Amino acid sequence: MNVNKLKGKIVEKEMSITQLAKEIGIDRSSLYRKLNNEGDTLSIKEANRIVEILGLTREESIAIFFNSFVACSANYENERNPLHI
Repeated sequence: MNVNKLKGKIVEKEMSITQLAKEIGIDRSSLYRKLNNEGDTLSIKEANRIVEILGLTREESIAIFFNSFVACSANYENERNPLHI
C-alpha cells in the first residue's frame, strides 16, 4: 500500500485521518496503526470505504492499494498465459 499517496488524497479532499477514521467507523488510533504498518492490516471492507469516502478513481485506487510487485506479477502472468478469444 502506498501510504504517502493515500495521505496526499486525504489532504486533497480536505480531510484529516481522524475524520476519515470516523467515516470508516474505526478508532483514529486504529487507522494510524494500520497506516504505520503499510496498510497490512487494512481490511477489504475498510479499503472499499476509503475509496468511496475519498471518491478515488479506479486508477487512484490501484496506485494506492496495490504495490508495483502485484502489478508486475499480474502483467507477467498475462504475458505467460494470454487469453485467446
